[in-house]
Amino acid sequence: PALAEVADRSPNRSVDVIVTADSGFDAASLVRAAGAAPGESLKLVNGVQTRVSAAEAAALADRPGVHAVTVNGAVESQGYDGGLDKDRLATAYNQSIGSDNVWFNNGGTTGQGVGVAVIDTGIAGDHQDFRRSASDPTSRVIANAVVHPEATTPGDTVGHGTHVAGLIAGNGSTRPLSNPLDGKFAGVAPGANLINVKVSGEQGQTTVADVINGLQFVVDKKRDFNIKVANLSLASTVAQSYKIDPLAAAAEQAWFAGVTVVAASGNNGPGSVNFAPGNDPHVISVGAVDDKATKDLGDDSIPGWSSSGRTQDGHLKPDVMAPGAKLVAPLAPGARYAAESPGSVVDREYIRLGGTSMAAAVASGSVALLAQVNPAWTPDQIKAALLSKDRDVPGVGTEIAIDDARGASGADLVTNRGLIPSTLIDPTTKRVDLARARWSGLEWHQATDSLRARWSATSFVCSCAKILDLDPADPLRARWSGADPTRARWSGVDSARARWSSVDYATSFAR
Repeated sequence: PALAEVADRSPNRSVDVIVTADSGFDAASLVRAAGAAPGESLKLVNGVQTRVSAAEAAALADRPGVHAVTVNGAVESQGYDGGLDKDRLATAYNQSIGSDNVWFNNGGTTGQGVGVAVIDTGIAGDHQDFRRSASDPTSRVIANAVVHPEATTPGDTVGHGTHVAGLIAGNGSTRPLSNPLDGKFAGVAPGANLINVKVSGEQGQTTVADVINGLQFVVDKKRDFNIKVANLSLASTVAQSYKIDPLAAAAEQAWFAGVTVVAASGNNGPGSVNFAPGNDPHVISVGAVDDKATKDLGDDSIPGWSSSGRTQDGHLKPDVMAPGAKLVAPLAPGARYAAESPGSVVDREYIRLGGTSMAAAVASGSVALLAQVNPAWTPDQIKAALLSKDRDVPGVGTEIAIDDARGASGADLVTNRGLIPSTLIDPTTKRVDLARARWSGLEWHQATDSLRARWSATSFVCSCAKILDLDPADPLRARWSGADPTRARWSGVDSARARWSSVDYATSFAR
């Protein structure tokens, strides 16, 4: 019944299923005859695993010899905790925000089944911490989209995206018990699925147009991969009102489409929250807290580089605060970060980094937990839960308290009332107004050769037209840009030195 419902509602959604065969039939042969690729054999039940569209799964169930086609229970289970043991964790940020309480005291909630889109420099999806479990080596990076035209690989040659993904959904407890790294590090939602949306080239270069294309992928494919969260650990370098900023408009379109958008507030200190998408009042903007690597909230403080204040439109940002200083998460093999900051590498496979990029990732993991516990909540309700149930912390103000936010109800779920959408958004449809913005059309093709991720069941490459740039003399008049000079910067890396305030990969590594 669950599969039939998905097939009726979202026939193109990719699903993991178990196909069992009647006596005298071979399940793998039946799957091949239907044009699908059989996966792991399940001899005990005369079955086989496979991944097909929901419509194909429903058709497969009607083929002679097929006993049943059911959703893979391991993917849908609500009680899986991935072998986590909070006493083995070498970090403190999960305890600071209460996500460990959600793992163990709420039926094993780890974000399982929830898709989180990481719009970044790519993900090393075959890293051990992204495995499904100790016995299942397949990656929880379930889809891959290469958006940047100069990207040559779906992986992460920089290191930023993999670190962010690890803080969101890494799980170090998939290692053998004999491994000294077993269980040392885990993200906030260690059972969530990740969607790798690579919007940069191999040197980390990207533009506002690339990020907009990445958000378009998220909107187009949100049903296929159950994308509930989009993490944007980046910021435009052009300070302008969210009402005319195209990146803010794209973030709002994703928000109104049902995807909770989480953005870094920036690493330029107080009085500097004027850059999209972190200055958009609809999305969840996140500032950083230094938790001193302790579980005690009493020693927490706000780093001087964490951006805060009022935007040019008068909105107070950030919306929430989360740990973001000197956090340890997976290191992409061969990434630039390891060479440029070798002192930050931890146990060869991890790296210690900081910035509001990292704080945003912690918040995105928190949203994934809320989305699993309360799947019907809208982005507005999720944001309201985080705001209404945050925890008072001396010296900081408030911090995310995900263990309290999961139980929000009634008036606690109301926020964003009376906000004015971007002028590029149609107020009726809540989508980008094509007459004003002339949003470019996109085509998503299956990736091949070097752009196909071996660790991801589905890989896409974008055939992207140029996105508009705005005419400064008339912000609502679109003009096509052959090379968009409006570069985007990743919102920060505070690796070994806290005085690093920002990172702009289009110009230099640190400044």
